[in-house]
Amino acid sequence: MSFRGFPEPALDFYEGLEADNTKAYWTDHRSAYEEAVKAPFEALLAELEPQFGAGKLFRPFRDVRFSKDKTPYKEHAGAVVAGQPGDGGLYVQLSAAGLMVAGGYWHTTTAQARRLRAAVADDATGPSLVRVLDALVAAGFALGGDRLKRVPRPWDGSHPRAGLLTLKSLTASRTYAPAPWLHTAACRERVVDGWRALGPLNAWLRERVGPADVTA
Repeated sequence: MSFRGFPEPALDFYEGLEADNTKAYWTDHRSAYEEAVKAPFEALLAELEPQFGAGKLFRPFRDVRFSKDKTPYKEHAGAVVAGQPGDGGLYVQLSAAGLMVAGGYWHTTTAQARRLRAAVADDATGPSLVRVLDALVAAGFALGGDRLKRVPRPWDGSHPRAGLLTLKSLTASRTYAPAPWLHTAACRERVVDGWRALGPLNAWLRERVGPADVTA
């Protein structure tokens, strides 16, 4: 099956799920998920694999074991290309709100977060990250990531990159509202363009932070 976009029933499915996140709704509309969401996603990932690597479509079921929110199903479909250890991930998501592409480090170990802040602080490596992030913001991406409440020692608020020194993880994402192209093969090019734009961020993270098991 070649990727031809996500058909309109995919958005209808998630609009309905937002209104009725129950097993009954899922059972009645499972065929819509399988045909309009899962099958196109698998076709998209297969076409992107030669360029970006193998992708994984996440399960549609929420893990509610430790959550106060017990709704059973995710109100979006998401897939990730993890790459090699130390690579920033590449992510694509479909929901009633449209399409989102994202990349970076969603989670870090304590050692990775320490290396991230050290690379931000270093005048030999920190400015290059600023340029990468500025380019992403100019291209319509929003920056995210977990943060400390204050700039950690040995730095303080006078550091030229003080805001970035609070980072524990670092991501960038761009969301596209539903539009006719979403239902065509042109959707693939939006993902390709977004993931290419995220390449410099993931390269910086790979080179300056690296995998979890690297000695700090």
